[in-house]
Amino acid sequence: MSEKTNPFDKVVSLEEALEHFHDGMNLMVGGFGGVGNPPTLIQGILDKGVKEISLISNDTAFPDIGVGRLVTERRVKKVIASHIGSNPNAGKQMTAGELEVEFCPQGILAERVRAGGVGLGGILSDIGIGTIAEKGKQIVQVGEKSYLLETPLTAEVAIVHAKQADRFGNLVFDTSARNFNPLVAMAGEVTIVEADEIVEVGELDPEAIVTSGVFVNLIVQSKGVNWRWAWEK
Repeated sequence: MSEKTNPFDKVVSLEEALEHFHDGMNLMVGGFGGVGNPPTLIQGILDKGVKEISLISNDTAFPDIGVGRLVTERRVKKVIASHIGSNPNAGKQMTAGELEVEFCPQGILAERVRAGGVGLGGILSDIGIGTIAEKGKQIVQVGEKSYLLETPLTAEVAIVHAKQADRFGNLVFDTSARNFNPLVAMAGEVTIVEADEIVEVGELDPEAIVTSGVFVNLIVQSKGVNWRWAWEK
């Protein structure tokens, strides 16, 4: 059935998807070191001129790859990430006071995103007890042990990259490019998928589907990565 006659069909144009992006937005992005970042959507954000973004991502990728391009172009005002070391532009902006950075251990970051996606009020962790990591966090006593309350993370828009998507939003990921994407897909008020291949419902192996279409709002066709541009930069 066509997208005009089937209300469950989530495939849209890039232009329609970009209507959900605006200055000052809270944006969550799947990926790890640029792998699994959705390149077409990121290019669309750059082209639209969106700025003052609060970014939630495992990292800030590399200067001219993935979400690193948003940082390099100074479109991000705050980032919550496990590390920024692979992108010197992020470090320079942080040191200069131009970029607010909230560091979070990678496993805790993943769990905070998961907690946001499933509607939990947070998670308890003993990582950081007795250190500066306690600052600003609630300490919860469970029996004889103390824990830090790590708050859940959600976003206005979550963007993910899938290898395949059917028209209802069921997703298959490409090996290690799966990384944070399934968790991020759960945690957006609006989740937009960039798919390398869009297939008809029923064409995906049910055992290979990682993310159910119930978490997906919109799907756009990927235009791929302009690696020549990235490496020449």
